Amino acid sequence: MKHSSPSEKETHEQAGAAGRTPVTVIGLGMMGSALADAFLNAGHRTTVWNRSADKADALVAKGAVRAASAAEAVSASPLIVVCVLDYEAVHEILGPAGGRLAGRTLVNLTNGKPEQARKAAKWANEQGANYLDGGIMAVPQMIAGPEAFLLYSGSPEAFETYRRELDVLGAGKYLGEDAGLAALYDLALLTTAYGLIGGFFHAVALVGTEKVEAAAFTALVIPWLQAMIASLPSQAQALDANNHTTDVSSLNINKVGFVNLIEASQEQGVSTELVAPIQALVNQAVADGYGADGLTRLVELLKKPQLL
Repeated sequence: MKHSSPSEKETHEQAGAAGRTPVTVIGLGMMGSALADAFLNAGHRTTVWNRSADKADALVAKGAVRAASAAEAVSASPLIVVCVLDYEAVHEILGPAGGRLAGRTLVNLTNGKPEQARKAAKWANEQGANYLDGGIMAVPQMIAGPEAFLLYSGSPEAFETYRRELDVLGAGKYLGEDAGLAALYDLALLTTAYGLIGGFFHAVALVGTEKVEAAAFTALVIPWLQAMIASLPSQAQALDANNHTTDVSSLNINKVGFVNLIEASQEQGVSTELVAPIQALVNQAVADGYGADGLTRLVELLKKPQLL
């Protein structure tokens, strides 16, 4: 159900003609403060609110307007951006102010789960607001920079209406009307980062047992990972085609390689808790008769956790 009222459209059109759309930012942790700062720097009248009021001091000194309450913050702008710890905090903060959301757009950039996003969208729609859920694919220092991008899902009308404003934060990618998609993509992308960083940490710990400096080792890590990342598109195509054949490295070979990795780590006194789960998946795939397949076969096992 969409609730883009004429008053919201008129407000946006008037703002476009007279200047910049007023924006409210609720939640002023490191990320929320970076978001508010980006809107300020882009010339938007930016109203801010945080449960710990002193967190707004630096932004107010730069020209932001401090709201006395969350309800006042909501009333101040047609576009409300919220970025807090979790969805529970979103509901605690916005629940009492729900009646003031009518005719406005709520953009929730709080990290959460797809089902939480869908419930939040339903609640916002019931208040008469348009809703976008979002995932911030950047650290605070990257906001408004060329490498920052944000994922959005929910009301298509809200995204088109405020795309220019949201692009102040970073390039926006709209994923669809299902409000849960941004959270799903966000968590999936975070998984790739955690996997990469986890592998890097294990590697640094491993060579560090022989007093190899992390910086020196990283000079080898970067070109190696760049070469490996180049293979991801072909692996993705294989996954979409359900084709797990390989001319690179079979699961049988990887099973042997993991024995060496695990045993060497143990002999060097390094915990294997970051890499042992992958070994378990490889061993299971081989035991299931897929030893000749490539590593992409592991995706099928991940989809059937009851078999593990």
